[in-house]
Amino acid sequence: MSTASKAATTDAWARPPATARLVLADGTVISGRGLGAVGSAVGEVCFNTAITGYQEILTDPSYAGQIITFTFPHIGNVGANAEDTETSNLAARTGARGAVLRAGISAPSNYRSAETLDQWLKARGIIAIAEVDTRALTARIREQGMPNAVIAHNPEGKFDIEALKAEAAAWPGLDGMDLVPEVTSGQSYGWDEMRWVWGKGYPRQENPEFHVVAIDYGLKRNILRCLANAGCRVTVVPAQTSAEDILARKPDGVFLSNGPGDPAATGKYAVPEIKKLVASGLPTFGICLGHQMLGLAVGAKTHKMHQGHHGANHPVKDYTTNKVEIVSMNHGFAVDRETLPAGVEETHVSLFDGTNCGIRLKDKPVFSVQHHPEASPGPEDSHYLFDRFVELMRAHKKAA
Repeated sequence: MSTASKAATTDAWARPPATARLVLADGTVISGRGLGAVGSAVGEVCFNTAITGYQEILTDPSYAGQIITFTFPHIGNVGANAEDTETSNLAARTGARGAVLRAGISAPSNYRSAETLDQWLKARGIIAIAEVDTRALTARIREQGMPNAVIAHNPEGKFDIEALKAEAAAWPGLDGMDLVPEVTSGQSYGWDEMRWVWGKGYPRQENPEFHVVAIDYGLKRNILRCLANAGCRVTVVPAQTSAEDILARKPDGVFLSNGPGDPAATGKYAVPEIKKLVASGLPTFGICLGHQMLGLAVGAKTHKMHQGHHGANHPVKDYTTNKVEIVSMNHGFAVDRETLPAGVEETHVSLFDGTNCGIRLKDKPVFSVQHHPEASPGPEDSHYLFDRFVELMRAHKKAA
């Protein structure tokens, strides 16, 4: 083989220059191909094990402040559309700060696709890095915990690595961080959209039986749809709305939403209001961050988890029915069961690591779960919890 032929063969198999970096706080530098928005972002790196719903995951406000490593290797293969967005605060592009992918984004193959995931990432300002050994990164997170990092994308492949290392090392992390102001709605609004129906999209609600006020700590849209499907007219209010303002709307029930960050930090202003709502005797239902802050409101404590729970395949046992359900999860903090006071019963537990996944008050119609029963993406095993909430409101209304 001639020298020219050898050079041509070598060039054909040459790896293109790296156009993205993931720089961990300990100085580790991971190189790959940049996708999505150009620039840099700092956050906590976690991993998500779901094999569907990447668009919903990336727009879940609970991921604010985080960079998501997808363990499923083919992300983007069904494209993106305007319907599969989970942030309910439509005025903000809330959600994940970055994404880490194993393979590059392929051409979409789905009748609902309106654009490529790469185009969608650019439009939402989300930076992605592909061609990363996500199995190795996931193993590292499992062993060493969720690291702080900077994700950077430059099409020219030029990076100030030392500056990125310094930025990653200087970021304080999610422990003690209140991120709810970044994702909550700035004003109240009504909601009547129901769950998606094949071939019809999202129908509108008719003749709701109950009125629920939902406190927006980072609400997912499918939670609102599930409430609407269960017969609830929903009024969404900002995170710092007072209990007095909520009770003045004369709701049949109160919902405490999911959201990002440290529950103890958000709880500084949210917990006093939740205590008043609980004391009112109104049926109250919390999910994720709402569950954690309800725990704080009744006297328990929360703690930061080692690797968190992020995925759509988590087994949870409901002690009230003795059934095991597969659920969707997304949290990096948990309620410490050892601190639950008398009068508070543990209702759900993770079968992965035994952490608390649900509580209820023995003397009031108040309960919450750590997982996501609206499951977007994920299984529908836990949809019954919305019916449980409705039954509490029906009984409370009947007793009034």
